[in-house]
Amino acid sequence: MAVTSNSLPPELLRVVDANLNRLKEGIRVIEDIARYVHNDKERSTSLKNLRHLCRIEPLEALLASRDSVNDVLRPTMQSEMNRTDLLSIIIANYKRAQESSRVLEELYKIVEPSLSEQFKTIRYELYTLEKKNVLYLGNESR
Repeated sequence: MAVTSNSLPPELLRVVDANLNRLKEGIRVIEDIARYVHNDKERSTSLKNLRHLCRIEPLEALLASRDSVNDVLRPTMQSEMNRTDLLSIIIANYKRAQESSRVLEELYKIVEPSLSEQFKTIRYELYTLEKKNVLYLGNESR
């Protein structure tokens, strides 16, 4: 089921656009590490399938709401630069994706509860994948 932007008030479209992008970007970082660094077909396929659930239609409404030039938190924060290895990048991106899916889950509660449930499902799948991925990589590095 594709996420629809038609049911949202215009003032929330920018929030949805930012969080949907953040969700997909976080998943993509983890997916690419699983695919190209670890050659893990199962994990990268799971992440790819999850990322593909994060679609919106129509895209034009979200693009029209985007204002990345004037984003008040656009400059990089020092804490965003604190990455020591691939595992820290993976963990940071799981957290980014989980937080974004939670924002989307909450926003859609007020306009379309079924979509809220879809984002909740995505969030819980990310929790499961994170546990498997981080424990596997933590054991592998020992």
